[in-house]
Amino acid sequence: MNSQNTFSISLPEISAKDSMIAMPISVSIVEDNPGTRNNLVALLSSEPQVRLIQAYATGEDAVRGIVPAQKPDVVVVDIKLPGMNGIECVAKLKATMPGLRVLILTTYQESDLIFNCLRVGANGYLLKDMPAEELIQAIQQVHSGGAPMSMQIARKVVAYFHEIKEPQSDTAKLTQREQEILGLLAKGYLYKEIADQLGISLNTMKSHQHAIYEKLHVQSRTEATLKFLGQR
Repeated sequence: MNSQNTFSISLPEISAKDSMIAMPISVSIVEDNPGTRNNLVALLSSEPQVRLIQAYATGEDAVRGIVPAQKPDVVVVDIKLPGMNGIECVAKLKATMPGLRVLILTTYQESDLIFNCLRVGANGYLLKDMPAEELIQAIQQVHSGGAPMSMQIARKVVAYFHEIKEPQSDTAKLTQREQEILGLLAKGYLYKEIADQLGISLNTMKSHQHAIYEKLHVQSRTEATLKFLGQR
């Protein structure tokens, strides 16, 4: 890991005119490993649908830089950072900007790390060995309200719920269509994509979503997804 606590990479701002035309997703990175950080910078800088604001080497630098001067749409955060770890960094960012979307990108698969990240407000959890195009898709999904997870992480989520013996009754209350919709939500599909795939209107889709939340006693897509994965 890089022990330097002041390193960061500044990226040029695009013009207001270009921003209005392209409408890219603004992204900041928090990653201490220089090689990984540089690879992420190169990848995101070459992607027209993303505008990279800045890359930080420490959580402390990220909190100082992002709050309140920068307001990215999505922040990609590693967990094992020097000093302030990624979980603390996410907690501080979300406390100041509750609507900020956070994508965890790491090599660690420990269950306690996964759930601590989700508890402080992370919206997605991916492993660093994923293909570059999947990372771009994950950023787009998180920005649109999705909750992408690597398959290995999803399996750990399921195992966790099985270990704590989560009650099995809630998902049984769902109709077949509601279970179908919840399964697609858990895979990260957007509401419009689900509506199109099932041949229903967006309003009907949202009515099903409201019914699902009520029956599962949840308030968000992430909570519904976790309960669905735990009760399968």
